[in-house]
Amino acid sequence: MTDQPTYGFDTMQIHAGARPDPATGARQTPIYQTTAYVFKDAEHAAALFNLQEVGFIYSRLTNPTIAVLQERIAALEGGAGAVCCASGHGAQIMSLFPLMQPGCNIVSSNRLYGGTVTQFSRTIHRFGWRANFVDTEDLDAVEAAIDDNTRALFCESIANPGGYISDLDELAKIADRNGIPLIVDNTSASPYLCRPIEHGATLVVHSTTKYLTGNGTVTGGAIVDSGNFDWSASDKFPSLSQPEPAYHGLKFHETFGSLAFTFHGIAIGLRDLGMTMNPQGAHYTLLGIETLSLRMQKHVDNAIKVASWLENDPRVEFVTYAGLPSSPYYSRIAKICPNGAGALFTFAIKGGYDSCVKFVDNLDIFSHVANLGDARSLVIHSASTTHRQLTAEQQKAAGAEPNVVRLSIGIEDANDLIADLDQALQKSAS
Repeated sequence: MTDQPTYGFDTMQIHAGARPDPATGARQTPIYQTTAYVFKDAEHAAALFNLQEVGFIYSRLTNPTIAVLQERIAALEGGAGAVCCASGHGAQIMSLFPLMQPGCNIVSSNRLYGGTVTQFSRTIHRFGWRANFVDTEDLDAVEAAIDDNTRALFCESIANPGGYISDLDELAKIADRNGIPLIVDNTSASPYLCRPIEHGATLVVHSTTKYLTGNGTVTGGAIVDSGNFDWSASDKFPSLSQPEPAYHGLKFHETFGSLAFTFHGIAIGLRDLGMTMNPQGAHYTLLGIETLSLRMQKHVDNAIKVASWLENDPRVEFVTYAGLPSSPYYSRIAKICPNGAGALFTFAIKGGYDSCVKFVDNLDIFSHVANLGDARSLVIHSASTTHRQLTAEQQKAAGAEPNVVRLSIGIEDANDLIADLDQALQKSAS
């Protein structure tokens, strides 16, 4: 919900959604650490609860600090509106919540973060939902997997852990032909590297924990609505197109138009699921976003140097970084990620599982953590951690085989990172 569409990215990442505090003149967005808000009078309260007026009721639903963050992320992604929540996993569930009913399914890429695979293959079954996993490189398989009960197509812009770049334009065409939204997890790219809405995505989800915040301090999630999908074109999405009993028969799409999904996410999603972001976390993320473009460019520059060095090292079997000319995804950079292929990728160590474990244990600068997108360089052995719950077949499909290590390249000196990798590889082979 931005009113600053003509500004450049570097300007929007600092100013979008933010205005001097009307009470004090504070230039930085304050942390509104409050649970509830005083109504002007009974009529004002009724208007807010009836969704006839926009304002603040209770911080499970809306909060001024979080509202600034929502507006800023929407502006950077080129969306109509955004809803922030407690985590990236929360954002995924909230993105599906208005679309799904028992018996419905989504068609999902099989190249996903391991936690997402588990969420989609196990947890959503408890809602009566199902995910059909396909290789999104096989467009015919994607089309064939869609049936009358499919309500969304889901993928990651830059897939975790392998760093593969999805062909968003082609996936969007398939989604459009079948009258369903394309949902893109843009966490690994950030809107600086990729803007999925420009490639036909309906919804964009983020773990704001990662590159948007950039400093490993808080968790958070966001769902950005493009505002371009016609929720009333079929009877597939009654939560958005049909009367809502809790609001006296209000029809979200008819009433709110391009902001229907956003209003539903707040008025029903946050109201009933309660996946609320806290205002202090939103404040940290706002601070992080102010330097997003500067950090992402350094991330990319470092990743290219490190990946190139690894590709030429005889102890390394292969590197998956899409920014290498040898990558089958290299040709997509100019179209999908014009500012670079990100800083997340994997590489295989010739010694296998045991050498991977030794390698991780002997790194000094790289931190062994279950996270990515930090200013610090991070490492993890996915097969024994983030993708441990998956079958061997699922691990292979996701690019998390036992001989593979995932790197999230930070913004340190690239030569220092290479030296650290070199000494750890030497120890892993001994």
